[in-house]
Amino acid sequence: MSDKVIIFDTTLRDGEQSAGVAFSLEQKLEIACQLEALGVDVIEAGFPCSSPEDFECVEAVSRTIKKSIVCALARSVKTDIQRAWDAVQHAVRPRIHLFINTSDIQIEHQLKKTRDEVLAQAREMVAFAKSLTSDIEFSPMDATRSDPEYLAKMVQVAIEAGATTINIPDSVGYALPDEIATTFKHLREKVPGIDGIVLSFHGHNDLGMATANSLVALQHGARQIEGTINGIGERAGNTALEEVIMIVHTRAAALPCETAINIGEIFRTSKLVERHSGLSVQQNKAIVGKNAFRHGSGIHQDGIIKHRDTWEIMDPKLIGVSQGTQIVLGKLSGRNGLKQHLEKLGYSLNDEDLTHVFHAFKNLTAKKREIDDRDLESLVATTTHTGFVPQWELLSIQVISGIGIIPTATVILKSSAGEKKAHSAMGTGPIDAICEAVNFITKCKPVLELYDVRAVTEGIDAQGEVVIRVSYNGRSSIGKGSDTDIFVASAQAYVAALSRVLPAVVKAATTI
Repeated sequence: MSDKVIIFDTTLRDGEQSAGVAFSLEQKLEIACQLEALGVDVIEAGFPCSSPEDFECVEAVSRTIKKSIVCALARSVKTDIQRAWDAVQHAVRPRIHLFINTSDIQIEHQLKKTRDEVLAQAREMVAFAKSLTSDIEFSPMDATRSDPEYLAKMVQVAIEAGATTINIPDSVGYALPDEIATTFKHLREKVPGIDGIVLSFHGHNDLGMATANSLVALQHGARQIEGTINGIGERAGNTALEEVIMIVHTRAAALPCETAINIGEIFRTSKLVERHSGLSVQQNKAIVGKNAFRHGSGIHQDGIIKHRDTWEIMDPKLIGVSQGTQIVLGKLSGRNGLKQHLEKLGYSLNDEDLTHVFHAFKNLTAKKREIDDRDLESLVATTTHTGFVPQWELLSIQVISGIGIIPTATVILKSSAGEKKAHSAMGTGPIDAICEAVNFITKCKPVLELYDVRAVTEGIDAQGEVVIRVSYNGRSSIGKGSDTDIFVASAQAYVAALSRVLPAVVKAATTI
């Protein structure tokens, strides 16, 4: 048995059956070219008889693709098969893929025929397809719910009529892994000539077992796996090809097979299909999800920092994730993870500054789920002092503002001498009220020369960074503050700027 696993991609056909997905001709061509760059062996380009548009797309893909087999789907009906051939005949390597129902429930209620009539139809139509091209794939639809003996007879008929690939579809995602094993064992034992053709498996994910069932099929003789990029498809989707590919690659010692896939193109292909389909990849999706190589736990981060293999079984750069392993800083991150990440960004902090940054970092994680590099750079800029001891520290701030309300701010500061002072003030706006309260406590009223505010990151939970420049008695200073609350950031920046221009701590105002 060959060790080569044929990767059959049906993103353009079965993937497009996802509710709400409709690829344009240009999108199908772009995806097809990317699938060829990925190294996919077979591209199922569409179902030509379904519409003139689909015929045009299949024909265009057939004329464009040079390396991969281009396949068209057809029912076991002569007009469908002819239409499929007309669409793929210009391909360098054309294939016709025909199917017919084989489960009793579908034979009775959908085809409304007898078993014998369906067998005869399959034999005749496979033979007709064979008269058009040598590469014929046959699928007994709903195979996993079919009577095993009837399924074996159907497969034998298809092989005798000229099929070169027999695909076993779990059309409704019903089968358990051990049932897939039993099905493949039964067929290999009962069907004469089956060793001379390629056995294939097509899984659906209705019960979340498409990938597991595909692996079991490989272990029991299948050498073609059908699926889609990102697992998109009818209902709950199809086997996610990137999962099968990377399992075969990662667990090579346990699986006696290999693919010809260029795994460095996996991530790019996934993003292209995500963009054109409009179906977002779930963040925790295996292989291509946003979080697949991101680490948020402090314990995991510590291990990754020391040796990547402690918590990763794949190198993300292998599949084209350019940023590689990502340490995601959040509420579960530890001091060591923060220190190492800051060093990666170019910051070498002493213990005291690291303590200040770590404290500010933990406060920020209570307000913001994920902290990125820009957040950290802002924290370092606003919490490290390079030897400067601020005369005042902001402890608390409360602002009341709105339509029909006079803006009021209550501020609590702590002096470098350890005294806590509080004051409430009104202003023309909330920022003016904050400044007035700080001015009263410090007995200093500097000139505000610059007030600049910007978002550090994207999103509604973004930090706001405020830069303030003040002058007092001929001295000028800049202060910075950052917080998800822009009033807090403004107060931080104003207090920091004011502390640098004051000659000394003034013992005044209300003491708590």
